[in-house]
Amino acid sequence: MLVLIPALSLFLAAQSIDSLPPRHPPRTVAVDERLAQDVGIHIGDALVLAPTPGHAGDTVIVSAILKRASDPSEVARGAYRVRVHLDELQQLVGYGERVERFAVETRGQASADSALRAIDAAAFGFRAFSSREIAVESSTTFLVVSRFHRAIGIITIVASAVFLLCIMLLKVDERRRDVAALRLMGISARTVVRSVVLESALIAICGSIAGVAIGSIVSAYVNWHYRRVYRTPLTFSLVTGNIVAIAVTLSLALGLAAGWLAAQRLVRRPPLSLFGR
Repeated sequence: MLVLIPALSLFLAAQSIDSLPPRHPPRTVAVDERLAQDVGIHIGDALVLAPTPGHAGDTVIVSAILKRASDPSEVARGAYRVRVHLDELQQLVGYGERVERFAVETRGQASADSALRAIDAAAFGFRAFSSREIAVESSTTFLVVSRFHRAIGIITIVASAVFLLCIMLLKVDERRRDVAALRLMGISARTVVRSVVLESALIAICGSIAGVAIGSIVSAYVNWHYRRVYRTPLTFSLVTGNIVAIAVTLSLALGLAAGWLAAQRLVRRPPLSLFGR
């Protein structure tokens, strides 16, 4: 009997220890790099998540700092992002078991199509979209802006070609006496036209090279400036090989046309009439 009493005491003491509520380690969250920079948050800091400011909430530990992705739809938004566990998010927003949207990762186009059909047929009110459809829908505004910028570029190049034509007309008109002397010496009109067209082509090429250089410098400055303003790795201005090829080709073609028109205006006149005023 005396042996059972100490054993029973140890059993009761063990039961009292087991009855204490278990202590779980704090949950972890990942915060946006902009929030970390503005507030001064570092990995390992303790934060309190609450539905409203100043109220009691759950203490969490910052485990990662997220780098902002290159998403054009979120460039002008000043909101911060915090990634939490799903159950904590449900408690914060008060949604319970409801969800507005979710993403499903698939492998292959066939599996993606079957997943879309299965989600659409699962219940009334569900509608599934592929990531490509969502990207196209969210980028419609940016496509319009891109086409508008392309139209402005083409108009600018055409206007520069008109300016080049005026310059060539003035330069050719200033050398009308020289052209008349060459014509009287036996130089053919075709040779005169070729020389003027060649000069116009050289001017167009030099202008294209200067334009590409200035455009690249301005594009680099625009990206540097707005990446600092919005703190995003998004590329705001892009000078691609396709853009350079279109600009140089169009500039050279219009430059040749301007030189040819200016030369034709001069060689169609009789050589002796070119000596007059």
